[in-house]
Amino acid sequence: MSDAAKSLPAILYVDDEPTALKYFQRALAAQATVYTAGSVEEGKRMLDQHAESIAVLVSDQRMPGAYGNELLFYAWDRYPHIVRILTTAYSEMAHTVEAVNQGQIHRYIQKPWDIAALRMEMRQAVELARLRREHAQLLREKLLIRQKQAVANRIGTLYALCAGVAADAAAVPVDAYLSAALCAGLTPPEPDWLMMDYSDLISSEAFRGAAFGCLVRARLDALAGGGGVPGDVFGLLAEVFDDGFQRTADGGVIVHTARLTEFLETPTASAVSSTHAAWLAVLLWLGRHGQTLQVSGGPDGVRVRLAPIDAAPTPQALAGWIEQF
Repeated sequence: MSDAAKSLPAILYVDDEPTALKYFQRALAAQATVYTAGSVEEGKRMLDQHAESIAVLVSDQRMPGAYGNELLFYAWDRYPHIVRILTTAYSEMAHTVEAVNQGQIHRYIQKPWDIAALRMEMRQAVELARLRREHAQLLREKLLIRQKQAVANRIGTLYALCAGVAADAAAVPVDAYLSAALCAGLTPPEPDWLMMDYSDLISSEAFRGAAFGCLVRARLDALAGGGGVPGDVFGLLAEVFDDGFQRTADGGVIVHTARLTEFLETPTASAVSSTHAAWLAVLLWLGRHGQTLQVSGGPDGVRVRLAPIDAAPTPQALAGWIEQF
């Protein structure tokens, strides 16, 4: 395929009549790369093979073995960016109306075609496909930005929660908590906020953070009243994570790593579990004793070992963590 042909938009035309395929291809050759298929099944294979480059799908309605509606639905379900057009020489309004109502087609063109009108229809369909792609790309970029904002806000909330119950600034275990989340492979939160008003989102996040804080404080108070020492931490982690924690010679391995990321990655409507709250409470309890956990990733999970606190977190350090997520 020449460079000029590669720069043209692609149209897939499906029809069981070889003459119609040749006629369509010749009519559109100057303005598009035209793929053709002689049946619904072949059309599906062509879609699967060239979906990224195809802008428009045009399908005849009456074909042996299956109606064009089936192919249009297939494209609608798997490749919604493709503009779908139905064409037929028969008066089959029942099938056409059904396809329109189900959102399977953009336009209906009756045969025989007027070549000038057909070229105009294809030009408009290609332009619509381009606009759809641009719109989808903008939505993806907006989603990524919103996801980073959501994680950043939750990291800020996490620091506030920890600072509110820690004995001093040095006891805020942000480094250990975020290191573990990073090693666990944090996934940005699901975009349930796309369906929410901004005020509802902020309200939901605030109540979620407050509920998490209450859980953490309750677990921390229980640990503080237990009279333990930092050396007991791996026994505590075994209790918190149950079979998801394995002891090692110098510390332990948290096997069920999804339990380390809940607050940062679960949707705003999802409550944080008591297990996750206990994990943060253990880190805070250690901080009150001048200790923390050094965290590293591994093939078997997230490895932890006991270590003294180096320094209190700073705004610059917190900003650096936010950038990493």
